[in-house]
Amino acid sequence: MKAIDKNNVLTLLGQEIPPGASATVNFNLAKLYTTSTVEVPIIVERAKKKGPVVLMTSGIHGDEINGVEIVRQIIAKKINKPKKGTIICIPVLNIFGFLDMKRAFPDGRDLNRVFPGNPRGSLASRFAYQFVKKILPVADFCLDFHTGGASRFNVAQTRVDPTNLVTREYADIFNAPFTLNSKIIPKSFRSTCSRLGIPILLFEGGKSKVSDKSIAKEGVEGAMRILNHLGMLDDTFEVPKPVAESVLVESTRWLRAKYSGLLHIKVVCGQFVEKGQKIATITDPYGRFRHPINAPRDGYIINVNEASLVYQGDAIFNISRDVNNSGQGSAEEEE
Repeated sequence: MKAIDKNNVLTLLGQEIPPGASATVNFNLAKLYTTSTVEVPIIVERAKKKGPVVLMTSGIHGDEINGVEIVRQIIAKKINKPKKGTIICIPVLNIFGFLDMKRAFPDGRDLNRVFPGNPRGSLASRFAYQFVKKILPVADFCLDFHTGGASRFNVAQTRVDPTNLVTREYADIFNAPFTLNSKIIPKSFRSTCSRLGIPILLFEGGKSKVSDKSIAKEGVEGAMRILNHLGMLDDTFEVPKPVAESVLVESTRWLRAKYSGLLHIKVVCGQFVEKGQKIATITDPYGRFRHPINAPRDGYIINVNEASLVYQGDAIFNISRDVNNSGQGSAEEEE
C-alpha cells in the first residue's frame, strides 16, 4: 500500500511530506563502533500536482562512485524537482561501504545479494529488510545506478530482463549507448522490485573508485529522458537528444587471459572489433615474451579489465555475441 493519503501527503519513515514540499529524511539502522550515528540521507522533492513516485538509488556498493555522481548531479542541477509527482533520491545507499571505499557492508556481505533481507540477519540483511519494508513500497518506478566492479570498466549500459516488456520500453526511452539482456540475480534489489511488481531500470557504467564524466553524462541524460516520458521533467530543461539508438546486446562472453603478466589494452570499451583483430597483449616483466590477444569473434567490447597485471584465467574482455550461440554471458554478475 502506498504511503500517500487522500490529500496527497507522503509519509516516509514517519515524516509527513505534503505536496509541493522538499525534505531530507534520514534513514539509520546501526551505529559505528564509536557509537556515532550513521545516517543515509533521503532527498525528497514533491510537486503540487499528483503523479508517479520515482525512486533513484546509487551506492548500493560503497565503492561505485559513478552512480553516486549521477544522482548528485541530478540533485545539484535541480532535475529532481518534478513538474508532477515525487522524486526520491538516495545517492549513497551503502553508507558504510562508501566511508571505507569498499563494495560490501562491514559484515562482508554484498548488499545486493541479501534482498529482501531479514530483520534478524546480518547487518546488510537487516538494512535491506528495513529498506524494503519502509522505503521501497512508496515507489512506482526505480532507477538504480551501478559501476563495474574492481578494475573492470563497463560501457554505459542499461540491463533488462528480456521477458519484461515494461523495463525494455523504459530502456529504449533511457537510451544508453548499450542495452543488455540480463537475467535477474536472486536476492538482488532488482529481483525484489520484480517480485513486488515495481518496474526498475538498472544502469551500469565505468569502474569502481573512479568518477568518469562521460559515464555520468549518459546516466543523467538518460534519467532526464525517463522523467520527460513520465511528464515529470520541469519545462525549464531541454530534453537531451541521444546521439544514436541504443545497441541491443542479446548475450556476451568473457575472454580470459591465457598467460599471467602485464596487460596492455589496444582497444576502448564500446568499440566494435572484428574476429582476429589484435585487442591486447600480455608481456612478462623481463622482456622475454609478448603474447598477442586477438578477438575471438566480431562483437562489441562491453567490459574491459583495466588492471595492469593479470593472472592466467583472469577475465579481461566481455564481448557481445550472437544470441543463437549457447551460453549466457556473465556481465550481469557484476550487478
